[in-house]
Amino acid sequence: MAATVQLPTVMRSFSGGEAKVEADGANVREVFNDLERRYPGIGEQLVDDDGGLRRFVNVYLDDEDIRFLDALDTKVADGSVITILPAVAGG
Repeated sequence: MAATVQLPTVMRSFSGGEAKVEADGANVREVFNDLERRYPGIGEQLVDDDGGLRRFVNVYLDDEDIRFLDALDTKVADGSVITILPAVAGG
């Protein structure tokens, strides 16, 4: 399934400055694997050494936080939009 992935500014160096890229996969994990294949190094920004979503990265599939769905195993439909947002902290 082809999805549009919206990248935050800090990750656009991997995509040659592109804010939106296409990636394939039946679930978010497969989409991230495809992103890593196309844009080497981006996967380390998204997934930790244990294969889970990095703690300070928020990922939305069609405006739904994947942490409240099936996390990286969340199914991706053709034409879905995945938005990656780094968490912001401060006080």
